[in-house]
Parts: sequence; C-alpha cells; structure tokens
Amino acid sequence: MAEGQRVVWISHKSGERCERCGAECFKGNFLQITREEGIRCMTCAGLAHLVFLPAGDPALTRRALAASPLSAIVVKFSRHRKRSERQGVLAEAAAIEKAKEECTRDAVRREKARERRRARDEAADREYVARFAERILELYPACPRADVDAIARHACEKYSGRVGRSAAAKQFNARAITLAVQAYIRHQYTSYDELLAQGLEPFEARPMVADRIKDLLYRWRGD
Repeated sequence: MAEGQRVVWISHKSGERCERCGAECFKGNFLQITREEGIRCMTCAGLAHLVFLPAGDPALTRRALAASPLSAIVVKFSRHRKRSERQGVLAEAAAIEKAKEECTRDAVRREKARERRRARDEAADREYVARFAERILELYPACPRADVDAIARHACEKYSGRVGRSAAAKQFNARAITLAVQAYIRHQYTSYDELLAQGLEPFEARPMVADRIKDLLYRWRGD
C-alpha cells in the first residue's frame, strides 16, 4: 500500500462501537481504525459515500483509484494465516463506472497483451525445463532420457514449491540438481512411498532407502 493511503478494515466481530458517534459496529462492517482516533464508522470517517470494489481485476482497481479523489484500501485480518489480506478498495461510484467503461473499451487489447505474456512465459518455462534436463545429463550422463525428462518436468513444475523452482536450481546449481534427482529416485525406484503407506514417518523411511538411492546415483553418473 502506498504511503499515506487510507486503510479500512472489515470487522471480524460485533459489539465494537465508533468512538466518535457511539454507533454499534457489526461483524462485516467497514471500520477505520487509527492509533490517534481509534475506531471510526464510515460516516464519521467521511467515507460512507464510497462504494466497495472487490479485488480480482487489477486494471479496474487501478483505474478506479486513479479516477477517485477519495479512496481507501480494504483489508481483513486472516486468523488462519495470521496476517492482514487485501479484499478490495473503496472508491467513488463515478470513478468506478468510469473505470469499467475504460476497461470495456480496451478489453480486447488487454486480452491480446495477456495472451502474448502467457506465450512468452510458457516459452521461457519450456526453455528452463529443457536446460534443467541438459544439466541433469551433464551430471548424470547415464541417466535414461525418459527419466531425465520426467525429473525436469516434475522438479520444475510451476507453483509447486519443488526444488526445481528454487533460486539455486535456477542457477543450475549441482546440489539443487542432485536433490531433484534424489527425490525422483526415492519415489520412482525405491519402496519409500510404500513404507510411508505402512505408517512410517519420512525420517524413519529415508534411511531404509538411502543405499538404493546412492547406488542409482553412482550408476547414473557413469562411474
């Protein structure tokens, strides 16, 4: 959020009161909370005339905020994630309508731009997976090609959080590559998953398959 930007909270409980007018605030109400003035209802905060625009369309939100002389960011505290999360914005109705009209006028252009970005991203991702596979072959030249491709695809799957998406892997660090190969062997060439299914914890099962992993790594290196 930009410095100085007004922030409005979505109340997660009922029973609080505006410290200026005394109006009761209910769960789901918008509130402005500041250290200096405490809780303020939207009327006392001077924001009651603003309209809520949910998050989800960045272009619409950006344009509405740009066209609205008065606005606020709407957040809600997530007890599950233990953090405040943006829910949308409050902006003047005329500004939101203007933003919607602008978005409608250039919707085709923006969709084409998104398609071009998606195509570039997909091409870059394919290139990365291919380079990852090449690096596997550099380190493990005896690894079957089908396994090489499977390791690269699995380790580098977008948004997976796997080792192939780590910063080290993107530098094609040998250690990161080896971790990806080890993980693949563990699941595809050992009884590791069966041991987990039998009720063993990972820290118990891993030592039981460690020799098999080392043996296959040795063979794939061509030693």
